[in-house]
Amino acid sequence: MAGTDDELARLRTLYEHAPCGYLSLRPDGTITRVNRTFLDWTGHRAEDLLGGTRFQELLPIGDRIYYETHFTPLLTMQGEVREIAVDLRCADGERLPVLVNSTLHPEEPGGPAAVLVSVFQATDRREYERELLHARGRARESEARVRQLAETLQRSFIPPALPPVPCLEVGDAYRPAGAGDEVGGDFYDVFEVSPGRWGLVLGDVCGKGVEAAVVTSLARHTVRAVAAEADSPAGVLRRLNSSLLRPGAERFCTAVYAGIERGPGGGPLLTVSLGGHPAPLLGTAAGEVRSIGRTGDLLGVFEDVALADEAVELRSGDVVLFFTDGVSEARRGRELFGEERLADLLSEVRALDADGITARIADRVLDFQDGVPRDDIALVTLKVP
Repeated sequence: MAGTDDELARLRTLYEHAPCGYLSLRPDGTITRVNRTFLDWTGHRAEDLLGGTRFQELLPIGDRIYYETHFTPLLTMQGEVREIAVDLRCADGERLPVLVNSTLHPEEPGGPAAVLVSVFQATDRREYERELLHARGRARESEARVRQLAETLQRSFIPPALPPVPCLEVGDAYRPAGAGDEVGGDFYDVFEVSPGRWGLVLGDVCGKGVEAAVVTSLARHTVRAVAAEADSPAGVLRRLNSSLLRPGAERFCTAVYAGIERGPGGGPLLTVSLGGHPAPLLGTAAGEVRSIGRTGDLLGVFEDVALADEAVELRSGDVVLFFTDGVSEARRGRELFGEERLADLLSEVRALDADGITARIADRVLDFQDGVPRDDIALVTLKVP
């Protein structure tokens, strides 16, 4: 008998001072038994809780509604509910985050059902969850700021609207790589050099990010600044090359510059120079497509660069497409979009206006990459109406 008494005493001690709170409830939530651990955690007195208090009355209003509308029905249907996170109202008014496990259990065979509840402190876990939510929120805000900064910087390299050029339709399109949260190196511009003379530049700075953005801004503004003074499009690119060789730039770029003026035959005269850049494509009204310009050296690498000019006078219905390598080198697996496919596409859509041609080509290149460009896409289209 003494051994049995000792065993019962040990079991009682284990129940009273277990590392979790224990309660027994009637099905309506009335507390019929509570251990010392729960009382120590919450500061409540046993006589107060056992005097008709229901477990749900220890919960804040939001958790109480959840207990009555979700917790209790689930317990009735499933016989148990595990790891429900709620707050307990302590005797001093403070809240204690806990995890609650409950099971339906008959106290004796054939006797009335009881609800057995175990309560585990979750203060550290809830703090971790709150900090995790805050960290996620901060990450989302940071990501949004980075994307906004990238968009703001990129807008400074891409004109919001290209100006009208006499006797020409002008269309443009830009699609950033990936999610658009990193500043790309593509840029373009169309501007009046002097009365009756216009300039068009399109380029691609090596790399991405802030360092590339500095060089991109330098390239675009340099071209505008020197266009009126240079004696030819090749001269413009030579001046750009010199600017890129200055200390601090430390990046190279490709670029195409086209001077636009009235030709001897009355049509727009394009004089094109290529600095390591893909040659623009000329699509004629007859359906022929060919490249314009002679290959020139990359800019920002060597002091002495080989650059040349090539002139062509456009006729009614002619289209000229300027593009970056994000178009011709767009990938789908190992397959490239390629200039041959681009030339075929230009021939196919040449009857559209300049905006329509540009949009159709940009969409087709995006579709080729399943809607996610691996590199920035920049296009400028000129068309003689």
